[in-house]
Amino acid sequence: MITYKNIISGIVTVIAVTMLFSCEGNLKGVREMDMHGSSPQATGAGLNLKYTDSGRVVAALRSPKMLDFTNMEFPYREFPNGVEVEFYDKEHNKNTVTAKYAIIYDETGLIDLQGDVVLVTSDSTRLKADQLFWDQNAGWVFTDRPNTIQFSNGGSNAGQGFDSDLNFTNFRSRTNIGVQIIEEKKK
Repeated sequence: MITYKNIISGIVTVIAVTMLFSCEGNLKGVREMDMHGSSPQATGAGLNLKYTDSGRVVAALRSPKMLDFTNMEFPYREFPNGVEVEFYDKEHNKNTVTAKYAIIYDETGLIDLQGDVVLVTSDSTRLKADQLFWDQNAGWVFTDRPNTIQFSNGGSNAGQGFDSDLNFTNFRSRTNIGVQIIEEKKK
């Protein structure tokens, strides 16, 4: 025999199940509306990040704004208002790079720096370029754009494109004009 209590219980159960399914449908819709194909998953402002390795600061990054697109098929982080990064080696020597725009591609480890890029190494070597790529995995920097380098020993180079290791000890320049200081070793 069906009682009034059974009918109410059945109606409440049907309404609860309907609400759960409709909420899941709406949740998916809300997520899709919120995450447009070109929207970042996060935005940061006034960044001052420190990267450490075994308690030692190895890098410090400052930027007014970061857009995190690591939710994309090809994940990246963008710094549309510029970036300044300081790198420290084990002897606490500091290398600094600044640029008006930067983008870091997570999968490839490639960093694209653009707009008044200036790299200053701990030995005072100073590189200026319109654009500079840094391959983090290979420890290599390169560009095909115009650049000038003032080496710590007084040498200089102005050219169209180069590639080098991070210490500028294995430096290959394409078309260039420069002054190279070569120390002669006595036997």
